[in-house]
Amino acid sequence: MAVPVYRRILLKLSGEALMGKQEYGIDPEVLSALSAEVRQVAGLGVRVALVVGGGNIFRGIRTSREYGIDRASADYMGMLATVINSLALQERLERDGVVTRVLSAIEMRAIAEPYIRRRALRHLEKGRVVIFAGGTGNPYFTTDTAAALRAMEINADAILKATKVDGVYDRDPMADKKAKKFAELTYIDVLQKNLKVMDATAISLCMDNGLPIVVFNLTRRGNIVRVVRGEKIGTVVHGGR
Repeated sequence: MAVPVYRRILLKLSGEALMGKQEYGIDPEVLSALSAEVRQVAGLGVRVALVVGGGNIFRGIRTSREYGIDRASADYMGMLATVINSLALQERLERDGVVTRVLSAIEMRAIAEPYIRRRALRHLEKGRVVIFAGGTGNPYFTTDTAAALRAMEINADAILKATKVDGVYDRDPMADKKAKKFAELTYIDVLQKNLKVMDATAISLCMDNGLPIVVFNLTRRGNIVRVVRGEKIGTVVHGGR
């Protein structure tokens, strides 16, 4: 059995990833498969934290534009959607025997612990899977930025960005069969080419702190474990030589 190359990871999931083939909400089969993989990774001794978006329930910026809701209010509504997804993940993981804690940037003590960095680190040290909910707790910041921030705060070795495609391409591979996949990219490449890896704020944070990002296909079973073991799948974003 291959030894994990990462000992502490932050897994970033889009809310849309939880939808599966549905148009809205959470697909129980996707949730079950994700839980099984996280359990397997945790079983390797890897410390696992997660950040999940809320786009399967509510997208703040789109709603703000379409319905004229104040952007800050819409973003807070989106943060609450991430809490719903985090609780669903926690319930599924706990049912599969994985001890978890949900830490929310927006305090709601009846259902989640308030985010405190030292508390998060302590949970990870005890082998618990930590789910960060509520984004950064501030409007105008995406869950990509929240993922980058939390990853650095917990001293993660890498961010694993789970998507529906097998890496980063120079154009949409769903629309253009000639799209070129990148095996590796630098942070500067991502910013200059405006590649849709994570938002610019998140990329800049990772660049400033030398935190690698691995973009891979979540829909292929076993890929999270493969990434953790160092298999060459997806696209790795790093600082270069």
